[in-house]
Amino acid sequence: MQPSYIELFKKGELKERIEKLYRMIRECCLCPRNCTVNRLEGERGICKTGELPVVSSYNLHFGEEDPLVGEGGSGTIFFTHCNLLCNFCQNYEISHLGEGEEASLPVLAKMMLALQERGCHNINFVTPTHVVPQIVASLPLAIEGGLKVPLVYNSGGYDSVDTLKLLEGVFDIYMPDFKFVSREVAASLCQAKDYPEIAKKAIKEMHRQVGDLVTDERGIAQKGLLIRHLVLPEGMAGTREVMRFLSREISPRTYVNVMAQYRPCGKAIHYPPLNRSLTRTEYNQAIEIALEEGITMLDKINVHLDYRLI
Repeated sequence: MQPSYIELFKKGELKERIEKLYRMIRECCLCPRNCTVNRLEGERGICKTGELPVVSSYNLHFGEEDPLVGEGGSGTIFFTHCNLLCNFCQNYEISHLGEGEEASLPVLAKMMLALQERGCHNINFVTPTHVVPQIVASLPLAIEGGLKVPLVYNSGGYDSVDTLKLLEGVFDIYMPDFKFVSREVAASLCQAKDYPEIAKKAIKEMHRQVGDLVTDERGIAQKGLLIRHLVLPEGMAGTREVMRFLSREISPRTYVNVMAQYRPCGKAIHYPPLNRSLTRTEYNQAIEIALEEGITMLDKINVHLDYRLI
């Protein structure tokens, strides 16, 4: 199954997408924050990123979802900074403190090719929302160098539908978070009270583009939607509402990773009950809720990792 971005490249459509995406960061409206800064002139908004992307690391990753990892691993590229900035972020040093180095477009293309050469099944862009123009602009160089594995859009779910429409055919696999459904919780934890509505619209658009998850004969993801949902203490994430939305408004065959690894990070210690780790009982209840709401395509990697829980 040939990744769809190769066809876009052959038709010359990637060039047009790149031009449109770069126009969006002249008065940045790339994400729902709508900072309106001119990033091409070095101005910075909430994501603190200018014209060049900042990369914290890139490597083969074997801790991702089963369909992404397989035997060769997922080729992850972790981008520094974020448009959401949750105060409990598990990667606080990267997202909030800015650990990483700027990467030119040729360097970004070389990262993709290096990961493919090491045998990865996909290129997994982690926190890509604020750097999609640069990702897409680096693709022609990577394609000319032989890139041929699917691309994964691994975001926090706070994505603009207008931007996502320009990514149709670029990404074969979307893997957003659906973090929480309460506007009050979203306002408190990431200063984005509109997160629930934004995430729902974004997930609907992603599913429209790629549909339910499709895997090859080895169980490796080729195309489709995967959802991540981090279970929070005392039900703060609104797991039942999340699963009900996915089952009824997206698809009961939505592939979901109900994540068990919450622990206090960043500023979480100041926001009870986020100042403690998840309990085994809370996680098991979340799995039961998912099943009750009709979600049965659950990622096994976290279902069997409850030894982390207290």
